[in-house]
Amino acid sequence: GCATGEEAYSLAIIVDEKLTGKYKNTVVKIFATDIDSQAMVHAGKGIYQPETVKHISPERIEKYFKKEGENYRVTPAIRRMVIFAQHDLGKNPPYCNMHFISCRNLLIYMTPVLQKKIFMMLLFGLKVGGYLFLGSSETPTNIINSLEVIDKKWRLYKSVKSKREVSFETFCMPEMLGIKRTPHPSPLEVSPKTNHALAEAMNGALAFELGYLAICVDENKQVLKSFGDTTKYLIQQNFNSNLIELLPKPLAVAFNTLSSDVLKDNITASVSGIKIKSGKKIAEVSMSVSPLMSKGEQTLLMVTLSEDKTAGTAEAKNIVFDEKIYHDRYTLNLEEELKETKEKLHTAYERLDASNENMQSFNEELISSNEEMQSTNEEMQSVNEELHTINADYQLKNKELLEVNDDLNNYFRSNINGQLFIDSELQLMKFSPGAVKQINLMESDIGRPLSHISTNIKFETIIEDIKLVLAQGEILTKEIETNNGKWYQIMTMPYVQQADQKRTGAIITFNDITELKKLQLELDRKNKSLLRINADLDNFIHAASHDLLAPLGNIETSINMMNKIALSDAKLLDFLNMINKSIKTYRLLITDIAIIAKVESDMGLTEKVNMDDLISNIEWSLEDKINLSGAIIVRDFEVGHLVFSKKNLRSILFNLIANAIKFRRDTLPVIKIRVKKEDGGVLLVVEDNGKGINKDGLDKIFDMYGRLNQDIEGSGIGLYLAKKIVNAAGGNMVVESTPGKGTKFMIYLPHENLSTTAA
Repeated sequence: GCATGEEAYSLAIIVDEKLTGKYKNTVVKIFATDIDSQAMVHAGKGIYQPETVKHISPERIEKYFKKEGENYRVTPAIRRMVIFAQHDLGKNPPYCNMHFISCRNLLIYMTPVLQKKIFMMLLFGLKVGGYLFLGSSETPTNIINSLEVIDKKWRLYKSVKSKREVSFETFCMPEMLGIKRTPHPSPLEVSPKTNHALAEAMNGALAFELGYLAICVDENKQVLKSFGDTTKYLIQQNFNSNLIELLPKPLAVAFNTLSSDVLKDNITASVSGIKIKSGKKIAEVSMSVSPLMSKGEQTLLMVTLSEDKTAGTAEAKNIVFDEKIYHDRYTLNLEEELKETKEKLHTAYERLDASNENMQSFNEELISSNEEMQSTNEEMQSVNEELHTINADYQLKNKELLEVNDDLNNYFRSNINGQLFIDSELQLMKFSPGAVKQINLMESDIGRPLSHISTNIKFETIIEDIKLVLAQGEILTKEIETNNGKWYQIMTMPYVQQADQKRTGAIITFNDITELKKLQLELDRKNKSLLRINADLDNFIHAASHDLLAPLGNIETSINMMNKIALSDAKLLDFLNMINKSIKTYRLLITDIAIIAKVESDMGLTEKVNMDDLISNIEWSLEDKINLSGAIIVRDFEVGHLVFSKKNLRSILFNLIANAIKFRRDTLPVIKIRVKKEDGGVLLVVEDNGKGINKDGLDKIFDMYGRLNQDIEGSGIGLYLAKKIVNAAGGNMVVESTPGKGTKFMIYLPHENLSTTAA
């Protein structure tokens, strides 16, 4: 009778509080049953209103309940201890091998016969040593011999009898026990009660006043009621209601004869003059036996005794008691009763013999059934072992599922991004706590269609996207703005069952990219500003170069004219030579500025460069220097193509090859150019056997004006600009050199500079 489960969960909480120390890992199962299926559904959910749990301590509320909205749900640990099942105590078999059964204030609503049956079921279900807990108004009278009273006030009993008597009533249906629903009598059918006590008092007083003793007996001579003074006529024996044994011998003989006549003829019979000893004197007594109304199939007799007051009359002489005659009649009656008893005994013997034969047959059938039961028991034992193994496997799987569930719950709790799990019917199955920020969600929304839930996101195509993902299995990613100005990257992907790779739903993930979006917008704004500044700078450089070179040309023309005029003045000629040298240097600086601007503008213009063609072009440009020096250029290209700015790459290699020829030793110059893959990128090496560079030179070789006397086709770009180009491409340029042995320049470029097509 667990109803909606409050008492079952209370027991589970009490037991859990005791599972400490050596009992910590004890597994406890509580089977909570009721006949009401709707109550079972409510109890299974384990959700209760604040009014229901108001008497529970705050400590227990905190430990054993979780707040869900305004209500409280029992924790999973307590819920797992209780198994709810629909069960009819009057018809279904009992649960067996229970350590404890609580059935409180349920039996008081049942009839005594049904109570007796249920008490036998409860005793059958208890282990020996198990406990039975009943309500304050319930007492197990019919099974009390099998129980030990632990607490009489609180109706707590212990099962102590190991061998219990078999009762066929335990498993009988209520109809077989004669349990019938008797309608309550209508108030109109109830007659007014008479004053029964007053009538009893009046009858007793009247019989005593007249000196009569009236006795009502049944066919078996058992006294049912008496009126009058019994001390005058009856032998005073306690705990005896047989009238023949209570009457003195003469009266007993007379009663035996008269009662036989009355039962035979159904008329009143009487006799007088029966002498009995009353105290110290002899009294004559009259006896009358009359038939009363039948009670069902049983006839009642009324026996009247009084002192004989008719002595000496003519009528009295005809009914005077003759002891010999009545003794003879008494003997005949005894003989008839004996004969009848013998016949009944003979019939009983015949029936007993037939019963013995039936019992023997039944015994043989029972032996056969017992053998079958023993075989069935062995099979059941085998099945029980298999079930035990299966149960152990299920417990292990259940433990694994609990661990996985805990992992998932902790993942959801720690995941700041929102996630929605949608089934194939577009209904919400699950959501993470982070999703509450984006969508107005509550626990009650689980199971509702997604289209019925309002959101803060401007995402009108969410339903269409889910349908597309379910149909095609693609992953969709969109950037959506919320109503409050935040940005989210929404990824919709299929929910796939691992067993059959079937798409049974969709997962929607919300990633907050508001800060990233702000940074992107800020970068876009700054990039536009930088592009505008670069354009203005390019315009300025070209304009400045043009504007500076024009007056510089006029100055050079004037200086040339002055040179022709001042040929005779040696002192003036020295000043003019100094001015000519400064103007030449000034022109080179202006040209370098223009070249640097042009090179930086070409850095983003990449193309696929054929290395053989590029080196051949450089050899053609340096043909005179190569022929003059006798230089040998060796190629070793593992990678034949690079993705780079062709003009810039040619300028770098032209500069390195020209320097190798220029700073050669007296020996034949050999220049090795290698291109190979290394660490996922590409390594470009230019190595010579020239004069080499000392340590001080290595420290400033890549400075802007460290080597201005080296030029690239007269542009004066230098190694500074070569390293700047390489660094801008995400690479690095280093140099190794030994004076007197040669120099090796190594250029590392990332994998983006590798061509994806074959050389």
